[in-house]
Formats: sequence, C-alpha cells, structure tokens
Amino acid sequence: MQVTQNSQAELGLSITEATTRAQIIGATIATIADHGYARTTFARIKERAGLSSTRLISYHFTNKAGLMQAVLSTVVETKTQYLQERSTGIDPGDRAANLRAYLETSVAFLRDYPQCVRVLVEMAAHTDDHDGWSMTGVMLSQVRTGFVQRQLEQGRREGAFGDISAEVVALSIAHAVDGVAAAYAADPSIDLDRYGRELADLFERATAPR
Repeated sequence: MQVTQNSQAELGLSITEATTRAQIIGATIATIADHGYARTTFARIKERAGLSSTRLISYHFTNKAGLMQAVLSTVVETKTQYLQERSTGIDPGDRAANLRAYLETSVAFLRDYPQCVRVLVEMAAHTDDHDGWSMTGVMLSQVRTGFVQRQLEQGRREGAFGDISAEVVALSIAHAVDGVAAAYAADPSIDLDRYGRELADLFERATAPR
C-alpha cells in the first residue's frame, strides 16, 4: 500500500520529514501484511523502507506504540475514505442506501486493500501487546461495529429501519463480512461484487420496517 506524504501534512512536517514518515508507515503496513504483527520489527521495517538506521523510526515515532498508532490511523483513514468515495451521490439521510453502500464497500475493500485488511486482522489479534498502542482495541471496535451501529440506531429512531437491535445487527454484519473474508482467502476467484450485493440485500430485508 502506498502512503503519501500528503497524509502527513497536518503534522506540520517538512517535505522530507513527511516523505520519510509516510515511507516508514507504508513499510510497516507491508511488513505486518507479509510477516504478521509479532514478527514485525524495527529491523525488518528498516530493510523494507530502505532506511539507513532504525533510529530514524524512533526519531519519527518515538517507540513502537507511536508507530502502531500511526499505522492503524492510516489504515482506518484509508478505509473511511474508500467508503466516502463509493458513497458519493448518496443522500446522507437515506439510511438504507448508506447501509447498502457500507456493506458493498466493506466486501470490496477485501479485494482492493488486502494489506490493510491483513493489518486490521493482525492488530486485532495483538491488542494485548504491552509495547503497542494502548487504544488499538478501542479504535478497532469502532471500525468493526461502532460506525455502522450508530447509523443503525439513527435509522431506527427515524423510522428508516424496523424495531431492530442495532448492536446485534452491527455485530452480525461484522461476522458476515468476516465470513466473506475467509471465503475469499480460501478462494480468491469468488465474485466479491456478488457477495457484497447479496449481503446488502439480506440486511436490507432484515432491517426494513414492518
């Protein structure tokens, strides 16, 4: 995954600093995707990023926690922007249409950003890492169910959805996407667009007012 210096612009860094920081984040994402979280070391990141020393990583991120915070924030931002781009033209108040877009996008994300998906899985499995970022679990929970649960709750209040448990539906959606991810890992030839459409159809029926 290519991380651009523009994603670091709000930090007030020089062009060189922003470029190096983005380079390190991109190398860390690729290393986690290839080797797993537990085997991702500063030495491996240095080699992947083509840095002269691991001290450059410490300079930009202080420690592992700071680096993992930046990595997870970048991955989450990437997924959020992907959803926004694929939701262009949809009325924000059309809860059903936005739920469909969320489901179809979550499935398409598996194909279009496999490294990000791998990072999310790996970081979820290592939230107990004492050297990692302490808020990893909280952010992952928001990514996994928090956003869609809030949308479901709002839609239920507005009458766009039926008398549902937003918490249960949000968790069911997360498990459904996990199932598609497992199927895709086992057989990359499956039609993810069809999976996305059919999941969207399923949850559209399940959440419709009665």
